[in-house]
Amino acid sequence: MRQVVVRINKDDTYSCEGAELLDFTTKAQYHYTFWSKEKLHLYRMPHHFSVGALDLFFISLTVFYCDRIETRYLQPDAWTRSFKIYMPVLEKEKWDSSKRLLEQALSFLTGDSWTFCFRERSLCEQEIHANTGIDRYNKSNKLSSDLFCMLSGGLDSFIGASDLLSINQKPIFVGNYNGGKGVSIYQDKVIDLLTKQYHYDKDRFYQFYAAPIRGVEDTTRSRSFMFFSHAILMASTMKHKVKLVVPENGVISLNIPLTIHRAGSLSTRTTHPFWMSMLQQLITNLGLDVKLVNPYQFCTKGEMLLNCKDKRFVYDNIQWTMSCSHPDLGRYKGDNHPSHCGTCLPCTIRRAAILRTGIKDKSSYRDPKYTTGEGQNFLTSYKYGAHLYKRNQIDPELAVLKSGQLDSEHINDFVGVYKRGMDELIEFLNSL
Repeated sequence: MRQVVVRINKDDTYSCEGAELLDFTTKAQYHYTFWSKEKLHLYRMPHHFSVGALDLFFISLTVFYCDRIETRYLQPDAWTRSFKIYMPVLEKEKWDSSKRLLEQALSFLTGDSWTFCFRERSLCEQEIHANTGIDRYNKSNKLSSDLFCMLSGGLDSFIGASDLLSINQKPIFVGNYNGGKGVSIYQDKVIDLLTKQYHYDKDRFYQFYAAPIRGVEDTTRSRSFMFFSHAILMASTMKHKVKLVVPENGVISLNIPLTIHRAGSLSTRTTHPFWMSMLQQLITNLGLDVKLVNPYQFCTKGEMLLNCKDKRFVYDNIQWTMSCSHPDLGRYKGDNHPSHCGTCLPCTIRRAAILRTGIKDKSSYRDPKYTTGEGQNFLTSYKYGAHLYKRNQIDPELAVLKSGQLDSEHINDFVGVYKRGMDELIEFLNSL
């Protein structure tokens, strides 16, 4: 078990034998930009940050740190890790009562074992400074909204943003990136496109960087937790009910493994309904008036494209969105710009969705024909999974239920989106 003592306040002297220190009072271990003064985004918030949201934010950064520093392949089962976190919080009583929920939620999300030990802390210098700036900032230039939306730079979030702006909604968009520059380049382009198309205020788009200085593990299953916590922290300053939209197609959300090659924890759960429901319960327990919503939970990616409200705009700009989780890997092979690999499951589902619309795919793919060794392995896996599905050797309802606990009232809806997603995938595989 890897033990980590977290320090957020400079006067914190807590220690534990055998535990390493994650010290947020220095910049030696973590680079994150939320407290940056450059954009004045802190001071434009209408009210102080909720203490529960501040706790959630630092917990998410800590979890992401652990996720990156401990390699999976060195574990006895080549995957599952164990962490014990000594975490200072502002609302210890609330966290003690939600401790089991947090641990179970993170276990489902990452496939690891988590234990938290909470202790009291006070506001740190950065938090006090931010609250002071909020109090002093020009009241006439404050941000206000009852709607926030995640913006990753991917195709789903691009459609989600376009759908909201095309019906004159006024969300605050929150994006997060880490690692290479590939994602941030696409986020910048997407923001530029949206602001010009809908004449929308660029000051309502926020991008944050967050990553440990030294990270060795790249599966990063906890990234969505850290991603959402940034938006939840900002939304907590509204001091009224806020809807946080998480645009994600239902096939990727369920992320049911096609074959044994993507079984168990190897299948990501970053927006799985069970994880989202546990996170929602945690948010509620903290007294935060933020409601997580995925309006595309029962849509395939192809259906999102076919039903988007501003088709011409979306279709003309698909190539400026990034669905691949490793857009920078091509640089190791001499590519000058980030691009899609073309073969991973998110890329393949993207390509299948675009094929369904009948429009030309102008996106850049490094291996569009699955000719590399890795590409051939992926393609063989997809075809084998499709073969089993077509021969009724995969039970759709069982596959959906095995992916994680789901609302029983909507089982038929979950099964339906899974089956339609498989149909899209099979149509694409048949086109190769």
